[in-house]
Amino acid sequence: MLGILVFAGLVIAAIPAMAADSANSSLLTFIFGDSLTEVGNNNFLQLSLAKSNYPWYGIDYNGGQATGRFTNGRTIGDIISSKLGIPSPPPYLSLSKVEDAIYRGANYASGGAGILNDTGLYFIQRLSFDDQINAFNKTKQAIKAKLGGVAAEKLCKEAIFFIGMGSNDYVNNFLQPFQPDAQQYTHDEFVEILVSTLKHQLLRLYLLGARRMMFHGLAPLGCIPSQRVKSRRGECLQQVNRWVQQFNSKVNKLLISMNRRLPTAQLTFVDTYEQVMDLINNPSAYGFKVSNTSCCNVDTSIGGLCLPNSNLCKNRKEFVFWDAFHPSDAANAVLADRIFTTFFPHPHSPSSPSPSPSPS
Repeated sequence: MLGILVFAGLVIAAIPAMAADSANSSLLTFIFGDSLTEVGNNNFLQLSLAKSNYPWYGIDYNGGQATGRFTNGRTIGDIISSKLGIPSPPPYLSLSKVEDAIYRGANYASGGAGILNDTGLYFIQRLSFDDQINAFNKTKQAIKAKLGGVAAEKLCKEAIFFIGMGSNDYVNNFLQPFQPDAQQYTHDEFVEILVSTLKHQLLRLYLLGARRMMFHGLAPLGCIPSQRVKSRRGECLQQVNRWVQQFNSKVNKLLISMNRRLPTAQLTFVDTYEQVMDLINNPSAYGFKVSNTSCCNVDTSIGGLCLPNSNLCKNRKEFVFWDAFHPSDAANAVLADRIFTTFFPHPHSPSSPSPSPSPS
């Protein structure tokens, strides 16, 4: 299991293009995340076991071929990029540091990625959140070399970083009984480690010049097919959902605190937990018929990726889940539309999203 249904595995940074030869302003995006928004980075990691570069992944994407996306079609990042009127950026690892494309957008997302560096270790190779921040730092240095220090700093300060991490830290770490963290820590201890680590990572991005950051909270992980199969009746695991809500609450408070302490910081918590839960509980309201199992019919507690020999559902648009962990293209479209209309009402406006409010 890689990115999991959190609809949070992306980081979108929308910034005005600073190319000297361009007279028109356009949006530039950087995407960070896990398998929910990966577009092929892990294909360049020779030893990685977290890959989806085979059928039936990509069957509904342009060309009908697998690209490294962990769904039958588009990721949420793809869809939001399209709504913004810009191309979905290519995998960071596919780009050369000397070509112009490196400062016009890149996707750093990697299946299996987590806040903690030991999350997803059994995938052998993946880009953790720390690795992705390192990659962004290299991108910034390339931009600085191309455009100069002043322009590079301006790019970073005008960027909107939409950050989603944490699902793998649960599903591929704490919720796995054979993992050391699951054996060593209570959840109260584990969530404190997660949030403390995230704090240092967000501070690092701030020191790299990021000011406007949007953190997308976790969705109800206890309701994804790979977790439901652990229930005798195939129901949502309520304890897992309570843990997720505890994580979300602590991250929201962290962002409020950082806004108060860091000059010019504008950190926003994007909470879609209830919206995702409604999609799962009331699928027909969104045009779906099935939300408790996957189109690929691969719901197991130890696996769950769609395989070339999987028996696909007849109508992929009727299923919320593509495999045991990832949403379908149709579900991604629903969530992307909700995010876009809420947080990008005027996509070409320079205004930034409102930071997390102080508790009333």
